[in-house]
Amino acid sequence: MVEVQKSEFKARREHLLAQMDKNSVAIIPAASEVTRSRDTEYAFRQDSDFFYLTGFNEPDAVLVLCNNSDTPSTLFCLNKDKLAEIWHGRRIGFDKAKSEYLFDETYALSELSEQLLNLVNGQQILFYAQGTYPTFDGKVFSLLNRLRSAPKKGYKAPDTIKDVRSLIHEMRLFKSPSEIEIMREGCEISARGHMRAMRYSHVGATEFQLEAELHHHYAMNGAPHPAYGTIVGSGDNANILHYTQNSDVLKNGDLVLIDSGCELQGYAADITRTFPINGKFSEEQAALYNVVLKAQDVAFGEVKPGGYLSHANKLAMEVMTQGLLDLGILTGDFDELMAKGACKEYYMHGLGHWLGLDVHDVGDYKQDNVERAFEPGMVLTIEPGLYISEDSNAPQKYKGIGIRIEDNLLVTENGHENLTLSVPKTISDIEALMQSAKNV
Repeated sequence: MVEVQKSEFKARREHLLAQMDKNSVAIIPAASEVTRSRDTEYAFRQDSDFFYLTGFNEPDAVLVLCNNSDTPSTLFCLNKDKLAEIWHGRRIGFDKAKSEYLFDETYALSELSEQLLNLVNGQQILFYAQGTYPTFDGKVFSLLNRLRSAPKKGYKAPDTIKDVRSLIHEMRLFKSPSEIEIMREGCEISARGHMRAMRYSHVGATEFQLEAELHHHYAMNGAPHPAYGTIVGSGDNANILHYTQNSDVLKNGDLVLIDSGCELQGYAADITRTFPINGKFSEEQAALYNVVLKAQDVAFGEVKPGGYLSHANKLAMEVMTQGLLDLGILTGDFDELMAKGACKEYYMHGLGHWLGLDVHDVGDYKQDNVERAFEPGMVLTIEPGLYISEDSNAPQKYKGIGIRIEDNLLVTENGHENLTLSVPKTISDIEALMQSAKNV
């Protein structure tokens, strides 16, 4: 399995330091554990920015970067504690963290208050992500007030606070070769999970059983957690965009929409497939499905260096508007319908988003208020959909049908690579896969 090497995390820190203003310091806190109820916690998930710069996966740590110091990178983390580790698990400790994770200096978290005072004192600019962790904000503001209140002791607080996220998120937008390999693997694990769910699907099963098939496959292939709340929406539930209740029984004649991906070494996959529960599309389902599939295929053509997400979305909307006209779901003049965005009644979300350490990953979609073009190394989703709810104005035969098709694309030098290509998505391929499972 490919991993991001510790040397790459160190190189990222050095790259961030090089972009920071002279005489500046950055403070980047890790995530804390989150209480689920009383004395139990949710599974810990590290802050994505902190993880991107450190690879360090323990809660409550703090990274400090100074670009005018002999020790540019400093980590504060929980110290070794035999009793605490008996109850809650092993800790790396600050000594081992220094050598293993290639920091210039490390301290126990108990020393944070005093050491941070020394690291920030006299710096002109503080890079910090205000508002991400309100509790830690209080610690930072208390530190600044302490520096401001004692000039006779030689204390001086930074004059300016800048948002460190703009620098980190631009770095995260472009994936390195090791990140791409991890994402390829995560996408393939997720793809196989979707295929497993298609094979398992049958009338009388539950949505959460399909979810369990996916999650079991992820875990058995090295990805113990999904990247987000898995959506398994059958029938009209598919028209709830972020449906995660996943409690209904699968009914004969309905479609089921599954939006799910695993998280592998912190990186997300994000795949959606829609297929018939009984393995056979009806005429109406097939007609709508092929409109969405064509819209996705047309949008793919714009995913290349110099292409634009807005152009891809316009192309997809043209296909879906014409398709809805042909099926009698929309009526009127095509140009007029396009001008007023009529298909948005049935396609109410965007075409896609960046993908990486977060499923809706970071990175600006505009630069200087101008849409940015695709560049090699970007990874994004393309996910058109049509949602004809039971209470819509569409002809009755289309009501209760929700369809989304989503793939993960890497922008390459000459176009794009579909990282989730192996999941069937043509009607014939889906039906053949599901039929093969019934014949076993």
